[in-house]
Amino acid sequence: MSATNPAVAPDLIRRHAPKLADLTDDVLFADVWERPELSPRDRSLITVAALVALGRDAQLVGHLRRALANGLTTDELTEAITHLAFYAGWPAAMSAVGVLASVTAESASQD
Repeated sequence: MSATNPAVAPDLIRRHAPKLADLTDDVLFADVWERPELSPRDRSLITVAALVALGRDAQLVGHLRRALANGLTTDELTEAITHLAFYAGWPAAMSAVGVLASVTAESASQD
């Protein structure tokens, strides 16, 4: 973590697994997410799709926020989740819709 690469890992991870937090900040977000071969928007869509497919709702929250910040719209995320229902399973998609609803409600209340 540096001035140009702010901390991304949650404080809980930093307290209990500092090396994992460092790898999250310094490798995943400061290196992998910054590679020019894919745009941040594309990386967000891929990451959201993987998290939905794997049912990783806790991580999906932050990545949905990031996806919105990276230019994906709520409609695009909803469509991706709907599409994934047929490939990743109905329960995964149904859970993801609930997470997306919470994230969009949270962002609407902050506006």
